[in-house]
Amino acid sequence: MTDLNAVLETVPVGDIAKKLGIPQDVADAAVKQVLPGLIGGMAANASTSAGSAALQKALGSHTTTPKSVDEIDTNDGAKIVKHVFGDNTDQVAAKLADAHPAPNVTMDIIKQVLPIVAPIVLSYIATQVLAPKSAAPATKKAAPASSGGIDLGGMLGGLLSDPNTQQMVGGLLSGLLGGGKK
Repeated sequence: MTDLNAVLETVPVGDIAKKLGIPQDVADAAVKQVLPGLIGGMAANASTSAGSAALQKALGSHTTTPKSVDEIDTNDGAKIVKHVFGDNTDQVAAKLADAHPAPNVTMDIIKQVLPIVAPIVLSYIATQVLAPKSAAPATKKAAPASSGGIDLGGMLGGLLSDPNTQQMVGGLLSGLLGGGKK
């Protein structure tokens, strides 16, 4: 089963540290704090047919995983974050910064990391959902019609399968996730 570590492996943490002018350990901690919230927000949005359709549409334009921060359109990332969290972005950033307090991981750093990581997460999801799975049985491809044949909620939920991650997303961000347009 896919988990958060698989997504983390696609994030160029060293590039993020250089771009933001922060130590790599701070960038690593910030990325690890951002991923569950971002994926949880996407899962909350994908829980409705309109949100799932919007996410599925966004996946089509994020089929290539960026290898460096220079390849990331942070304006696009900011739009993704706005769509996922809506008007709750500042509150989510504050909660994520407080989730597992790491030295020097502030709300401001979280807010800078979110638009960098958001396109990477969408690209990762796109590669998992849209890539042909030649060895996958036909029954695995069946999904609720509301998601256009793709079970995005299930896939995103699988990324958050770790109980500690679920507790953080469910407890600390309760009521804030899915605040974007659905």
